Amino acid sequence: RSILRYGMSGSDVAALQQQLKDNGYFRGTCTGYYGSYTRGAVLALQRDWGLAQDGIAGPATLGALSGTATANRGSTLDRDALYWLARIVYAEAGSEPYKGQVAVANVILNRVRSSNFPDTVYGVIFEYYKGIPQFSPVADGTIYNTPSNTAMQAAQDAVNGYLPVGDALYFFNPAKAAGSWIVNTRQYVTTIGGHAFYR
Repeated sequence: RSILRYGMSGSDVAALQQQLKDNGYFRGTCTGYYGSYTRGAVLALQRDWGLAQDGIAGPATLGALSGTATANRGSTLDRDALYWLARIVYAEAGSEPYKGQVAVANVILNRVRSSNFPDTVYGVIFEYYKGIPQFSPVADGTIYNTPSNTAMQAAQDAVNGYLPVGDALYFFNPAKAAGSWIVNTRQYVTTIGGHAFYR
Protein backbone atom coordinates (compact mmCIF):
# COMPACT_ATOMS: atom_id res chain seq x y z
CA ARG A 1 0.00 0.00 0.00
CA SER A 2 1.33 3.40 -0.98
CA ILE A 3 1.88 6.36 1.35
CA LEU A 4 -1.45 7.99 2.16
CA ARG A 5 -1.86 11.68 2.94
CA TYR A 6 -4.31 14.56 3.26
CA GLY A 7 -6.40 15.15 0.15
CA MET A 8 -6.16 11.61 -1.22
CA SER A 9 -9.17 9.35 -1.77
CA GLY A 10 -9.92 5.77 -2.69
CA SER A 11 -10.23 2.26 -1.30
CA ASP A 12 -6.84 2.40 0.45
CA VAL A 13 -7.94 5.46 2.38
CA ALA A 14 -11.21 3.72 3.29
CA ALA A 15 -9.20 0.72 4.55
CA LEU A 16 -6.98 3.05 6.57
CA GLN A 17 -10.04 4.70 8.11
CA GLN A 18 -11.48 1.30 9.04
CA GLN A 19 -8.23 0.26 10.71
CA LEU A 20 -8.11 3.54 12.60
CA LYS A 21 -11.74 2.97 13.63
CA ASP A 22 -11.00 -0.58 14.77
CA ASN A 23 -8.20 0.75 16.97
CA GLY A 24 -10.30 3.53 18.47
CA TYR A 25 -8.69 6.46 16.66
CA PHE A 26 -11.41 7.31 14.11
CA ARG A 27 -15.07 7.89 14.91
CA GLY A 28 -16.36 9.20 11.61
CA THR A 29 -17.78 7.44 8.58
CA CYS A 30 -15.30 5.61 6.35
CA THR A 31 -15.74 7.85 3.32
CA GLY A 32 -12.49 6.99 1.55
CA TYR A 33 -11.44 10.65 1.63
CA TYR A 34 -8.33 11.65 3.61
CA GLY A 35 -9.59 14.81 5.28
CA SER A 36 -8.90 16.59 8.53
CA TYR A 37 -10.61 13.93 10.69
CA THR A 38 -8.47 11.19 9.18
CA ARG A 39 -5.32 13.28 9.52
CA GLY A 40 -6.17 13.98 13.17
CA ALA A 41 -6.64 10.26 13.82
CA VAL A 42 -3.29 9.47 12.18
CA LEU A 43 -1.59 12.17 14.29
CA ALA A 44 -3.07 10.64 17.47
CA LEU A 45 -1.80 7.19 16.49
CA GLN A 46 1.66 8.57 15.69
CA ARG A 47 1.79 10.35 19.05
CA ASP A 48 0.86 7.17 20.94
CA TRP A 49 3.49 5.12 19.10
CA GLY A 50 6.25 7.69 19.36
CA LEU A 51 6.39 8.11 15.58
CA ALA A 52 7.15 11.31 13.68
CA GLN A 53 3.91 13.31 13.88
CA ASP A 54 3.39 14.41 10.28
CA GLY A 55 -0.18 13.24 9.72
CA ILE A 56 0.97 11.09 6.80
CA ALA A 57 0.29 7.34 6.79
CA GLY A 58 3.70 6.06 5.66
CA PRO A 59 5.34 2.64 6.23
CA ALA A 60 6.03 3.06 9.96
CA THR A 61 2.53 4.39 10.68
CA LEU A 62 0.82 1.72 8.57
CA GLY A 63 3.03 -0.94 10.17
CA ALA A 64 2.03 0.22 13.65
CA LEU A 65 -1.63 0.26 12.67
CA SER A 66 -1.64 -3.19 11.10
CA GLY A 67 0.09 -4.75 14.09
CA THR A 68 3.36 -5.60 12.34
CA ALA A 69 5.08 -3.39 14.86
CA THR A 70 3.26 -4.79 17.88
CA ALA A 71 6.32 -6.63 19.12
CA ASN A 72 8.27 -3.39 19.02
CA ARG A 73 5.71 -1.15 20.67
CA GLY A 74 7.28 0.26 23.81
CA SER A 75 10.64 -0.91 22.54
CA THR A 76 12.74 2.14 23.21
CA LEU A 77 16.41 2.96 23.28
CA ASP A 78 17.88 5.50 25.63
CA ARG A 79 18.98 8.70 23.92
CA ASP A 80 22.62 7.67 23.86
CA ALA A 81 21.90 4.32 22.17
CA LEU A 82 19.55 5.97 19.67
CA TYR A 83 22.26 8.53 18.85
CA TRP A 84 24.84 5.79 18.22
CA LEU A 85 22.33 3.96 16.04
CA ALA A 86 21.83 7.15 14.02
CA ARG A 87 25.61 7.57 13.77
CA ILE A 88 26.14 4.15 12.20
CA VAL A 89 23.15 4.76 9.89
CA TYR A 90 24.64 8.07 8.75
CA ALA A 91 28.18 6.70 8.37
CA GLU A 92 27.09 3.57 6.50
CA ALA A 93 24.12 4.85 4.51
CA GLY A 94 23.97 8.65 4.64
CA SER A 95 23.81 8.84 0.85
CA GLU A 96 21.45 5.86 0.50
CA PRO A 97 17.66 6.03 -0.02
CA TYR A 98 15.70 6.52 3.21
CA LYS A 99 14.56 2.88 3.15
CA GLY A 100 18.21 1.85 2.97
CA GLN A 101 19.03 3.98 6.00
CA VAL A 102 16.26 2.35 8.02
CA ALA A 103 17.49 -1.05 6.79
CA VAL A 104 20.95 -0.45 8.30
CA ALA A 105 19.34 0.40 11.64
CA ASN A 106 17.15 -2.69 11.21
CA VAL A 107 20.28 -4.89 10.94
CA ILE A 108 21.94 -3.31 13.99
CA LEU A 109 18.82 -3.87 16.11
CA ASN A 110 18.55 -7.46 14.87
CA ARG A 111 22.12 -8.04 16.04
CA VAL A 112 21.32 -6.55 19.45
CA ARG A 113 18.47 -9.05 19.77
CA SER A 114 20.56 -11.99 18.50
CA SER A 115 22.49 -14.18 20.94
CA ASN A 116 25.38 -14.27 18.43
CA PHE A 117 26.22 -10.57 18.85
CA PRO A 118 26.67 -8.06 21.69
CA ASP A 119 23.43 -6.99 23.36
CA THR A 120 23.80 -3.22 23.07
CA VAL A 121 23.84 -0.88 20.06
CA TYR A 122 27.27 0.42 21.06
CA GLY A 123 28.58 -3.12 21.54
CA VAL A 124 27.35 -4.22 18.09
CA ILE A 125 28.83 -1.18 16.35
CA PHE A 126 32.24 -1.56 17.99
CA GLU A 127 32.52 -5.35 17.81
CA TYR A 128 35.79 -6.65 16.38
CA TYR A 129 36.38 -10.02 14.75
CA LYS A 130 39.98 -11.22 14.59
CA GLY A 131 41.18 -7.71 15.22
CA ILE A 132 39.06 -6.18 12.46
CA PRO A 133 36.02 -3.97 13.18
CA GLN A 134 32.70 -5.32 11.89
CA PHE A 135 31.81 -1.95 10.36
CA SER A 136 34.14 0.13 8.20
CA PRO A 137 33.08 3.50 9.74
CA VAL A 138 34.69 2.31 12.99
CA ALA A 139 37.95 1.69 11.11
CA ASP A 140 37.95 4.98 9.20
CA GLY A 141 36.55 7.17 11.98
CA THR A 142 33.38 8.30 10.19
CA ILE A 143 31.34 6.70 12.98
CA TYR A 144 32.08 9.88 14.98
CA ASN A 145 30.45 12.21 12.44
CA THR A 146 27.31 14.03 13.55
CA PRO A 147 24.27 12.20 12.10
CA SER A 148 21.77 14.02 9.93
CA ASN A 149 18.16 14.54 10.99
CA THR A 150 17.23 11.96 8.36
CA ALA A 151 19.54 9.39 9.95
CA MET A 152 18.03 10.16 13.35
CA GLN A 153 14.53 9.61 11.95
CA ALA A 154 15.61 6.38 10.24
CA ALA A 155 16.98 5.09 13.54
CA GLN A 156 13.76 5.99 15.33
CA ASP A 157 11.60 4.40 12.63
CA ALA A 158 13.55 1.15 12.97
CA VAL A 159 13.06 1.20 16.75
CA ASN A 160 9.36 1.86 16.19
CA GLY A 161 9.01 -1.26 14.06
CA TYR A 162 9.64 -0.28 10.43
CA LEU A 163 11.79 -3.26 9.42
CA PRO A 164 12.41 -3.17 5.65
CA VAL A 165 14.87 -6.08 5.71
CA GLY A 166 13.11 -8.25 8.29
CA ASP A 167 15.53 -10.50 10.18
CA ALA A 168 18.66 -9.64 8.16
CA LEU A 169 21.89 -9.64 10.17
CA TYR A 170 24.43 -8.64 7.51
CA PHE A 171 24.91 -6.11 4.75
CA PHE A 172 27.74 -4.94 2.54
CA ASN A 173 28.30 -2.79 -0.53
CA PRO A 174 29.29 -5.07 -3.46
CA ALA A 175 30.93 -2.07 -5.19
CA LYS A 176 33.32 -1.62 -2.26
CA ALA A 177 33.82 -5.11 -0.83
CA ALA A 178 33.72 -8.69 -2.08
CA GLY A 179 31.68 -9.91 0.87
CA SER A 180 32.66 -13.45 -0.06
CA TRP A 181 31.98 -14.97 3.36
CA ILE A 182 28.49 -13.44 3.50
CA VAL A 183 27.63 -14.40 -0.08
CA ASN A 184 28.81 -17.98 0.41
CA THR A 185 27.32 -18.66 3.84
CA ARG A 186 24.26 -16.45 4.36
CA GLN A 187 20.83 -16.20 2.72
CA TYR A 188 20.25 -13.21 0.45
CA VAL A 189 17.32 -10.96 1.44
CA THR A 190 17.33 -7.93 -0.87
CA THR A 191 19.35 -5.03 -2.22
CA ILE A 192 18.47 -1.44 -1.33
CA GLY A 193 20.55 1.29 -2.92
CA GLY A 194 24.19 0.24 -2.74
CA HIS A 195 23.78 -2.36 0.00
CA ALA A 196 22.99 -6.07 -0.30
CA PHE A 197 21.30 -7.54 2.80
CA TYR A 198 21.58 -11.11 4.09
CA ARG A 199 20.12 -13.10 6.96
